[in-house]
Amino acid sequence: MEYYKLDIKGYEHALPILPIGGGIKICFFNLHGAQALTEHCGKELAKEVQGAEVVITAESKGLQLAHVVARELGQEFYAVARKSKKLYMQDGISVTVKSITTAETQTLYLSRHDADLIKGKKVAIVDDVISTGGSLSGLEKLVVEAGGEVYVKAFVLAEGAAADRPDIKYLQKIPIIKE
Repeated sequence: MEYYKLDIKGYEHALPILPIGGGIKICFFNLHGAQALTEHCGKELAKEVQGAEVVITAESKGLQLAHVVARELGQEFYAVARKSKKLYMQDGISVTVKSITTAETQTLYLSRHDADLIKGKKVAIVDDVISTGGSLSGLEKLVVEAGGEVYVKAFVLAEGAAADRPDIKYLQKIPIIKE
């Protein structure tokens, strides 16, 4: 297997290079179960989002990252945009998005509790990787619909052309590899 080696603010890490179809390979970044990596990245991202009153992420790989960022900022709660509508979310809000890692469009759901948490607050959108910006667009729409202000958008990695976006912060960039 091929690997892409990178340094994330002093943390050396190797990402497996995986094909996703259409002649494209990605450097696969996975925080699931990676405690030391998640802690390091979360603490570094917290420095980038100082001043935010609430953190939001999309499930699933952003969950543990948002947990660390919110903890570092002294926040008791963070908001989670779910990828399926749970029974307790009947009075929440939703948006439809498309991202590079999902084959079809998907809907992000925000519970009424999390929407109320965001209302009137400066919100940090936090996630593991930005590529096409599809998931980010959905999170931005949810924040605005909930009555919050998108204060900062921060990611561990910016993939491909996303690294050129002036409206985001990130810790390191990775390529999209075309075969």
